[in-house]
Amino acid sequence: PGHHAGSDHYGGYCFLNNAAIAAQKLLDDGAKRIAILDIDYHHGNGTQQIFYQRDDVLFVSLHGHPDEEYPYLLGYEDETGTGPGEGLNLNFPLHWGTGWPEWSAALDVGLSRIADYGADAIVVSLGVDTYKGDPISHFQLDHEHFTQTGGRIAALDKPTLFVMEGGYAVAEIGINAVNVLTGFKSA
Repeated sequence: PGHHAGSDHYGGYCFLNNAAIAAQKLLDDGAKRIAILDIDYHHGNGTQQIFYQRDDVLFVSLHGHPDEEYPYLLGYEDETGTGPGEGLNLNFPLHWGTGWPEWSAALDVGLSRIADYGADAIVVSLGVDTYKGDPISHFQLDHEHFTQTGGRIAALDKPTLFVMEGGYAVAEIGINAVNVLTGFKSA
């Protein structure tokens, strides 16, 4: 995992921000705009911090509400970016017990914003700790929802890189990660 690591801090088992490193490499290699979609249960506070004042990366995060979940204090809807980055940070804080209907509605709004942004590529911070059986998280997604998520991301028809974030239902991590990739490939 990497999304809790910022430019000057680490936390939540994250020492290097793999999504941010990938996004910056794509920009260094000629991309003009990158979108990062963070679908881990926990807010990607490090990723947000790195790109908060920049206009070349759109950050979209669906996560547990910061009043209820780590990293607390960050990930509210009104955190939209500053300076050139104003409006390019989109947070969807969701409460305990969120299931597929509400989660997928937020995903669809985020994907629509990514499409409107015109990113050259997408980096997905893939957390599968949104699974209903995850021991430290409180969303209610099931196996088939991960497949559907992959298909919805693929519908953007953009070069896409997946980096692994969290997941603590050990027996289910591989199933849910593979389901996202299967949905993506099958779309």
